[in-house]
Amino acid sequence: MIRQTSELIRNQPTTMKPSDNLLMIADSEHDADMLYAVGMFVPDPFIYLRARGRASIVMSDLEIDRARRQAPHCRALPLSRYQKKLRAAGVKSPKLSDVANAVLREKGIRRVFVPHSFPLGLADELSRNGISVKARPGQFFPQRGHKTPAEVKKISAALIMAEIGMAEAMQVLRSTKIGRDRRLIYRNAPLTSEKLRAVIDTAIIQVNGLAAHTIVAGGVQGCDPHERGFGPLRAHEPIILDIFPRSQQTGYFGDITRTVVRGRASEGVRRLYDTVGRGQKLAFGKVRAGVPTAGVHGAVLKFFAEQGYKTARRDGRMVGFFHGTGHGLGLQIHEPPRMGLNSAGQLEAGQMVTVEPGLYYPELGGVRLEDVAFVTQNGARNLTRFEKVLEL
Repeated sequence: MIRQTSELIRNQPTTMKPSDNLLMIADSEHDADMLYAVGMFVPDPFIYLRARGRASIVMSDLEIDRARRQAPHCRALPLSRYQKKLRAAGVKSPKLSDVANAVLREKGIRRVFVPHSFPLGLADELSRNGISVKARPGQFFPQRGHKTPAEVKKISAALIMAEIGMAEAMQVLRSTKIGRDRRLIYRNAPLTSEKLRAVIDTAIIQVNGLAAHTIVAGGVQGCDPHERGFGPLRAHEPIILDIFPRSQQTGYFGDITRTVVRGRASEGVRRLYDTVGRGQKLAFGKVRAGVPTAGVHGAVLKFFAEQGYKTARRDGRMVGFFHGTGHGLGLQIHEPPRMGLNSAGQLEAGQMVTVEPGLYYPELGGVRLEDVAFVTQNGARNLTRFEKVLEL
């Protein structure tokens, strides 16, 4: 019989108190909340507990000395000590849930709050041992949504990595020759999306960033906003370059998109590009604390329609502007807030968002422009410095 999640993890109230006990069991390589809490990369799952306002982490012998150096705000407890005690008590192969249960009982804790994504199996095992497990919907650490000056610097550094990758891509495209069938030729061979993506990603690795799923999509491929791109790149058609690396040192992301044409853009593409640029300026003018997130998107959508670029389903596919105007950026490439058609809430000072309107029509190709904005009470501060140019 399948048990409903609500039997094991019950929703908590919308507010949390500093005295609430918080539990996470995850690795910090992939879990942004864990990385935020401890500030160090650990590839294997471990236990984080904030009890009575004090944070503890249960670490393996492999990691505990490093944890004591790199996470001094957390009390590092040895995993091996608890495993030894559990084996002595008859537990042959202690799991992390067994260790978590032992730590909680040692501290006299019978109730914890966990992230909404907390594994059901772990919650089940803790519940069977008498621990009340409650999930918090939304962000586990709401303060993650408001970037500190130190976090702004980290995101800006990751954004510079993205701009370095973009600069390398532009240089390669400018160096190409136009061959038969409008194919771009670089170093005597056809330039493909795969080759240009490798150039971008390599440049980012060299500055201690890590790029994954970089988008280099030419022509009609650019009409699918998350298509990575494949095959030969061609002259006289738009190429979307969307680069979003993660700093290997801090874990924060940068994000930038430019659309370029090697050669001459058609009049239709030029008008499309100009309209997207004006739409982005409109969005930036709307971004400030207190503005509804859906309102920013709605203004851009309305502007595009007024310019003759309607959003609709045509011949079995979406055309026009059919993704959000932006998303939060930080330890995740996509985090709250969202600025889309159905997004809720208002922008708040201290949030970091992308501003990335786009228009997509198969007969023309796709155009998207993306910068990163820091939200203030009076407006948006654009952290992106890279130029916008259509023709190369």
